[in-house]
Amino acid sequence: MEAREYEKLSAVEERMWWFRGLHANLLAAGGGAGVLLDAGCGTGGFLAKLAAQAPAARCFGLDLDAGACALARRKSGRPVAVGSVDALPFADRSCDAIFSADVLCHRGVEPLRALAGFLRCLKPGGVLVLNLPAYRWLFSAHDVAVDNVRRFGRRELASLLAGAGFAGVRARYWNSLLFPLMLLRRKLQRPARGASDVALLPAPVEWFFTFCLALERLIMKTGVPLPFGGSILATAVRP
Repeated sequence: MEAREYEKLSAVEERMWWFRGLHANLLAAGGGAGVLLDAGCGTGGFLAKLAAQAPAARCFGLDLDAGACALARRKSGRPVAVGSVDALPFADRSCDAIFSADVLCHRGVEPLRALAGFLRCLKPGGVLVLNLPAYRWLFSAHDVAVDNVRRFGRRELASLLAGAGFAGVRARYWNSLLFPLMLLRRKLQRPARGASDVALLPAPVEWFFTFCLALERLIMKTGVPLPFGGSILATAVRP
């Protein structure tokens, strides 16, 4: 991503409704012990929360952008390597869990190569937790601004994971309650040129949107699948 998007991300990722919901979903889906990698950690918001939730775990991050890595180190207090998810600079079977949020969708990332690397670096029984944007037809100016070149379908992502050698694959949509607003924003409203949707909203709107995502998490905990959504949360296991 461009430097300005990393700056926006760093400024709002602890407070913006979207990132608060995303991070909570990732933490609920993944393991909290052993060696934990945030692959594509950006400026470190999720890595900091992961380290806080699992203080005894060995948490570390990786990102392609050296400036983002420096911010992530300061924010999380954990080691962060400069590198690509397409060529993970870590030993085979070294991780108990790998988290990767909205990375396989980026320009310059080869999803199959990245998944092969995740499989290689996970210990047997280790868990992969992915988040990715949903629906190709929802591609918009926001995707261009954050350097996305692809969006995924739920079944497509599950098939990719199974084909890469993972077991216990589970993929589900989320951000469903607010999906109509997202659709209006991305397809009918013309955003500022080159601008992403990464920005804080007025406090009452932030509260309401955060409440909607918290309600969805309660639904997801029951095992009831949400029928659609703006994102896909997937988990899988190295056999």
